[in-house]
Amino acid sequence: MKSYITEVWSVVSSLVLLAGLAVTCKAAEPSPPSTAQAFQLPPLPYAQDALEPYISAKTMSFHYGKHHQAYVDNLNKLVAGTPWATQPLEKIIQETAGVADKAAVFNNAAQVWNHTFFWKSMKPGGGGKPTGHLLELIEKSFGSFDEFKKAFTTAAVSQFGSGWVWLVQDGDVLKIVKTSNADTPVAHGQTALLTCDVWEHAYYLDYQNRRNDFVQAFLDHLVNWDFAASQLK
Repeated sequence: MKSYITEVWSVVSSLVLLAGLAVTCKAAEPSPPSTAQAFQLPPLPYAQDALEPYISAKTMSFHYGKHHQAYVDNLNKLVAGTPWATQPLEKIIQETAGVADKAAVFNNAAQVWNHTFFWKSMKPGGGGKPTGHLLELIEKSFGSFDEFKKAFTTAAVSQFGSGWVWLVQDGDVLKIVKTSNADTPVAHGQTALLTCDVWEHAYYLDYQNRRNDFVQAFLDHLVNWDFAASQLK
């Protein structure tokens, strides 16, 4: 009986030892590499339905959730394993602007930046007329606020194809500039104050081909003048 007990105890001890070795080996295994992406889709500053009825939740779900997300995903693939993976968007844009073989990197980095700036350029209950120093600069630069609105609308409606219309600061003067496709003031050393996206996916579900109506809604009901004022140098 004593021999039998000794044999059983030996087997149990061996099993315990093997289990401990297995746990030790498992703990010693290296952790899997991180799958965190360099760039993330930034959160909207408001709910997706917050800009209704001027921009619908359906448009926002496609524009923000599909288009903007796709630019983020594409950029992460393009910069993976490069120094750009740890650089700010502005630096990537400036270093790739006009470089033919880096056009894909530029386009996606610029579109991530442009869209993020566009969301901030709007707010629920926005529009109307700015105040303070921003209004003074607008009146100085365009003659009046109404003249600014006319010039901004004309630039937005006349932008052929896809692009953006911007209010930018150049010293003590404000200017309205148009950019095609992904082009952005960041690539030209300009200080952007606000922007309106005039790619068709920005407004087509809500306005079809009535870009002018979309731009008017942007100016009258959506513009975040507080954000624009905060960008002044």
